[in-house]
Amino acid sequence: MSTIVAPAGVFRPQLAAFGLIGSAAVAFGVFLQGFVIVEPAPHELFVAGLIGVWAFCGLRISRSTAPLFTLLVLFMTGGLMSLTVMDDLDVAPMYMAISGFLAITSIFYAAIIEARHERLKLMFRAWVGAGVGTATLGILGYFGAIPGGEAFTRYDRAMGAFQDPNVFGPFLVAPSLFLIHGVLKGRLIDLPLRAVGILIMAFGLFLSFSRAAWALYLFSACMLVFIMLLKERTGAFRLKIFVIALGGVILMVTSLVVALQIPQVADLFSNRTQLVQDYDGGHLGRFERHRIGFLMSMEKPLGIGPMMFSKIFPEDEHNIWLKTLTSYGWLGFVSYVTLIVWTLSIGFRFMLLERPWQPYMMIAWIVLLGHVGIGNVIDTDHWRHFFLLLGIIWGCGALEYRYSRRSQAQGLHKTTSEGAAA
Repeated sequence: MSTIVAPAGVFRPQLAAFGLIGSAAVAFGVFLQGFVIVEPAPHELFVAGLIGVWAFCGLRISRSTAPLFTLLVLFMTGGLMSLTVMDDLDVAPMYMAISGFLAITSIFYAAIIEARHERLKLMFRAWVGAGVGTATLGILGYFGAIPGGEAFTRYDRAMGAFQDPNVFGPFLVAPSLFLIHGVLKGRLIDLPLRAVGILIMAFGLFLSFSRAAWALYLFSACMLVFIMLLKERTGAFRLKIFVIALGGVILMVTSLVVALQIPQVADLFSNRTQLVQDYDGGHLGRFERHRIGFLMSMEKPLGIGPMMFSKIFPEDEHNIWLKTLTSYGWLGFVSYVTLIVWTLSIGFRFMLLERPWQPYMMIAWIVLLGHVGIGNVIDTDHWRHFFLLLGIIWGCGALEYRYSRRSQAQGLHKTTSEGAAA
């Protein structure tokens, strides 16, 4: 079981204070994920120190999260093996170091969630704060409403405090779903504030002009409503969902129509809504690179090394499955596929159970499933929030396994007691 061992002489109130400070630090680390305009970002520096302190205090990996640890170690082993085929390492070791750090963060998040599930609420609230903050920067920068606003845009697309609009947009989906869930399940008095947060992040995501982010947001929102309808079977609740969802759709469409009255927005929107761009279907475009890359990978069991694909072809892989083959080899590919299938199966089995951590697992599972889908056209192996999603699902899965063991033990104890009494 993941736990924190109290130093000798530490009393219960002190331990509670340490736990509160630790939870706040974790939430702050999640918040920093929304501000990565330079690398190494404050997130890396802060979370690296946080993991070190937590490890010193005795945070352990349980049996339930050991498979996550094992699969990520195998994934990274494949990546390190791919370095051996490279003639010029250049920036490859740093690339693998970042991959390794993100893998460690995933294991860390799973362990601290298993230790105390109450941290999930703080973490998601911090994610909302980061989402609203970075989306606001993206919106203001897009319209030139603040000095130096161009730092928050690229190619006439909002990217907030990120380096890429295609990462900025997907980052906003999970906190948006958290607020949407709160609207559907929470008190009506909190609806206006949540609605403002949803609109800010939705508008920021729209201005990213990332087709993958648009598809991810639409898929995730629809899946959330669908799963909640499956879980909540009362007529009153279903009517509430229908009314609020309909009102939300009307509000979103109205906001979109208003935004499209701006020529700059309308022109780029018209261009980005084309299903296949020139860089997708042209000579050595995205899809042709995928085909050639997969064929090449069949002859390269150790891969070709990170960042090498773009030196052979015009751009990077832009496909996470191909990326794992080229940068992490066959071992990394098999480990990654196994990790994704295992993670999704955990969420699928447990996300409808009535538990305190159920809403967080459900949101993380939906968004991760969407990320697996957009991984066909984009690389996600260095997305910080992707590894956070993995950690959330594995941490909640560990909580469920522990809950089941305790329930079985209590049931066995009750049966034994009744038998002895008889």
